[in-house]
Amino acid sequence: MRVVFAAEAALREVMAPAKVNLASLGNVVPHLHWHVIPRFTEDPHFPNPVWGAKLRDAPHAVPPGLDALLRDALSRLVPAPEKE
Repeated sequence: MRVVFAAEAALREVMAPAKVNLASLGNVVPHLHWHVIPRFTEDPHFPNPVWGAKLRDAPHAVPPGLDALLRDALSRLVPAPEKE
């Protein structure tokens, strides 16, 4: 859960969403994985789930260098494990 919450914090810091949806799933093959989904008032599904019906055609623009910004934010929030 520490990593899920760190991912949420990094998304909030970098993307400034209106809210963040956390969803835990594990269907078909027994397992657990998390979706950490930044939500924006102008996204096509807001306020409904992202897998629901689209309400509008208004995709949220992806900030330039998003992958590097998120990587930097996550590296501050979840330190690399110490090597033995």
